[in-house]
Amino acid sequence: MSRVNRRVNQILIVDDVTKNIQIVGNILSKEKLRIAYATNGESALQLAFNIDFDLVLLDIMMPGMDGFEVCRRLREHKKTADIPVIFLTAKSDVESMLTGFELGAQDYVSKPFNASELIARVRTHLELREKKHLLNEMNQMLEEKVKARTIDLEIANKQLSRLEKAKSEFLGIISHELRTPLHGIIGLTKLLEQTEINPEQKRYLNFLQQTSERLVRFSETALLITSLQADNLKVELFSTSAKHLLTSAMENLKHLIDEKSIDIQVFLESTDLQIIADSELIKKSISILLENSIYHLPKHGKIRLSAINENHNAIIEISDNGSGFEDEVLSHLTEIASRDVTAVSEGVGLSIAAVRLIMDAHNGTLQLKNNREGGACIRLCFENTI
Repeated sequence: MSRVNRRVNQILIVDDVTKNIQIVGNILSKEKLRIAYATNGESALQLAFNIDFDLVLLDIMMPGMDGFEVCRRLREHKKTADIPVIFLTAKSDVESMLTGFELGAQDYVSKPFNASELIARVRTHLELREKKHLLNEMNQMLEEKVKARTIDLEIANKQLSRLEKAKSEFLGIISHELRTPLHGIIGLTKLLEQTEINPEQKRYLNFLQQTSERLVRFSETALLITSLQADNLKVELFSTSAKHLLTSAMENLKHLIDEKSIDIQVFLESTDLQIIADSELIKKSISILLENSIYHLPKHGKIRLSAINENHNAIIEISDNGSGFEDEVLSHLTEIASRDVTAVSEGVGLSIAAVRLIMDAHNGTLQLKNNREGGACIRLCFENTI
């Protein structure tokens, strides 16, 4: 239901000539309006400040306080600042009209009055005021809804933060509880290797050791992903040597490289190539990807580690001569690398998800492809180099 239907509009007619007031009153008599009158500026202001008018019809030429001054004071007062004002005037020169509009009047009607014109102007401004009231009411309702929704979102975000914290703490505990016995198992297998065992038993021990180490890496990667997603891991960016990143990752995996007699070639476009990065996280990324490559290569496989500057962006590339990614696997891993996909399986998918999150933290990208001559290729692309 509109505001017009809720109450009768009230208007104020201000003119020092009583006959003019009577003429305007007669013209508007059939419009179902409540009409008040004032014959001077002081009386008009007193009425306007005490009664809620929807429109003021205001004569310009009045003794004492003229219509311009009345309009100015109406606009200065908080209660009457938004009331539409239509000037009733015999003056039709452009300067007078401009003065009225500058003072805040909405319209004017020239004397002698044309009844149809006057009624049309009054109706128009009453309807505009009504719509403005309705718009204000709607805005207020929306603001209240937004405020309520904001409170709900704040509560939900607090609950989500608590859940994320609980999840991180839980995974941290699980990871710790897994690593402790697994390290114990790894230590025991190494001790058993020093005892007299037959080749078959040795094969079993190697398998047990590899499985235990894989579980340790799995728990560490899962914890790393959780920390990155929850923004609990602080990324510290410093200038880091690309050569240092590659050689450190190789040293960390020397036992695996030697065990499978992997031939690793390192190519540095420049020995001085620097990357703005968190060196520990990037070394972790390179180690994860390098280990996956080693794991999927046969003995005496080949890996090429490269660090190049491409269009002012640093690129670290890990390329091998293995069988490469199967099309379905490559499609899935590319989706993980390029989008916020968290539903990944244990193994390469989990590793790629961890590296993608690390690259996200560096505003970099992760690219995967198969080489034309065979084998897989993974690139870490950084936007900043020195």
